[in-house]
Amino acid sequence: MVNVVNAFIRGFEKPIILWLLSLKPRHGYELIREFKSLTGRKLKPSIVYPFLQWLEREGYAVSRQIMRGKRRLKCYSLTEKGQELLKNLQDKLSASIGEVIKEFIKKK
Repeated sequence: MVNVVNAFIRGFEKPIILWLLSLKPRHGYELIREFKSLTGRKLKPSIVYPFLQWLEREGYAVSRQIMRGKRRLKCYSLTEKGQELLKNLQDKLSASIGEVIKEFIKKK
C-alpha cells in the first residue's frame, strides 16, 4: 500500500513545486524542505533543480540571486505565464478528478 501512495505522490511532485512557487519565491532547498513537510517524502534534488531550470528556460519562472549569510542562493518565482500554467493545471485536475469522483460514487 505504501508503494502505491509513494507512486501517487511522485506523480504530483512537479505540480506541487509549481504551486509552492506560486505562494512565494523559493530556492531549491527550501522547496525540498517544504515538500517533505507537506508530504512526508523527501524530494530528490535531481527532480527539483532540472525542473526549476526548465521553468526558467521556458519563461514560466524567473530567478534572482540572494545572499543568505555567506551563501548565494538562486530564488525562483513564477511569471505571469507560470501562474497561467498552474491555473490551467488546476482547472484540468479539478475537472478530471471531479468526473472520476462522480463516476466512483454513482450507484448502479
